[in-house]
Amino acid sequence: MIVRGLLVIVMSFMVVQGAAAAAKIQRVISPSGIEAWLVSEDTVPVIAMDFAFRGGSAQDDAAKPGVANLLSGLLDEGAGNLDSQAFQQRLEETSVEIAFGATRDSFDGSLKTLSEKKEDAFELLRLAVTEARLDAEPIERIRAQTLARLRHNSTDPGDIAQETFAASAFPDHPYGLRTIGTEESVAAITRDDLVQFRANNFARSNLVVAVVGAIDAETLAPALDRIFGALPAEPKLKPVAEIWPKNIGQNQVIDLDVPQTTILFGRGGLMREDPDYIPAVVMNHILGGGTFTSRLFTEVREKRGLAYSVYSYLDPMERSGLLAGGVATKNERAGEAIDLIEAQFRSLSEDGPTEDELAKAKKYLTGSYALNFDSSAKIARGLKQIRLNHLPIDYIDNRNALIEAVTVDDVKRVAKRLLGDGQLLVVAVGKPVGFGSASRGGVAPEAARGAAAE
Repeated sequence: MIVRGLLVIVMSFMVVQGAAAAAKIQRVISPSGIEAWLVSEDTVPVIAMDFAFRGGSAQDDAAKPGVANLLSGLLDEGAGNLDSQAFQQRLEETSVEIAFGATRDSFDGSLKTLSEKKEDAFELLRLAVTEARLDAEPIERIRAQTLARLRHNSTDPGDIAQETFAASAFPDHPYGLRTIGTEESVAAITRDDLVQFRANNFARSNLVVAVVGAIDAETLAPALDRIFGALPAEPKLKPVAEIWPKNIGQNQVIDLDVPQTTILFGRGGLMREDPDYIPAVVMNHILGGGTFTSRLFTEVREKRGLAYSVYSYLDPMERSGLLAGGVATKNERAGEAIDLIEAQFRSLSEDGPTEDELAKAKKYLTGSYALNFDSSAKIARGLKQIRLNHLPIDYIDNRNALIEAVTVDDVKRVAKRLLGDGQLLVVAVGKPVGFGSASRGGVAPEAARGAAAE
């Protein structure tokens, strides 16, 4: 029954059926003006809510990163007159799932509940968002867990590479800091820091909400006010400057005694609202986004056996954009691998895709899109992200048509714009052979972007 109900929701979103998906999404406005996007579907007695406050870890103090992340682990550790144990017990008794997390650009939350328990669930969520206790014991317990994770990350090649890449691409900027913080900064975070972050960032005007499941608009509208209505109308967000990835054409080598080298690479990408973003999605699939058909997979793994996996992806942010990727290979073949990857960037930039590559990319990207919506929780999460990306309510209905409209000339244009001369910022963790910590002579990212300004 549950599976059949979820399939009903999924099918309503499948553009290939010609369904008017946008008609299934209702814009609900609460009496105080809080907006939510709702997909009302009562086949399954479940309600999923996903929400976010714009801001995220980019709002952390530069001298004390990790506040948003630590706070996300504490909101369900006691609220109102319920201490940590009592709050967790109440969640268990009502079968309610509540979770929080922090990204660079948003502070996220989610709720999942049986529809018959919705009033209990909404009250527990209200308490967590507006009346979290932030008691000393949970703070120290979650702090200890975070510090243990940081110590583990300090010896993990992938985490080392990610930290180094962010710091190199975005120096002296919030995007260059670790969302989780550092051992020093996490140890220094006080309760006052957590309270201040909540006060500055949790507000109604920067709140994005999406709801899917067995609830109608008439019930949801007042519930939004009960949950979020006590929050201030406006946040106190600090401005975050626009920045474009720096140190393109540079190698950053971190020596670590491991048998293979973990490599991250990248250069400037696009913000989500850029008119070239959809063609860039198609281009990236051809370059490194398609698991078995991409150029990187074919050249690096299939033909030469340099790595088990190699990939690229677009990372649009509120104030920047990346086209990045990764590979892990034997130390002695690290230089060969990155030279080959850069060659594929240059080749696609210079020659563009073939008609066959374009056709295969479109087929995969349109055919697989509905898999993003194969559960109520995924649909709620997807709608939230569409709103965070400033996209229209009918985006799901139109997305596959936008992909189908991309031409070879579109991909050629975007490839020249984004891939340029193929130069990359490269971070290698291990004992790589074939390149060192030196410049490879790439163009400045600002110049590359300026040639194709929005």
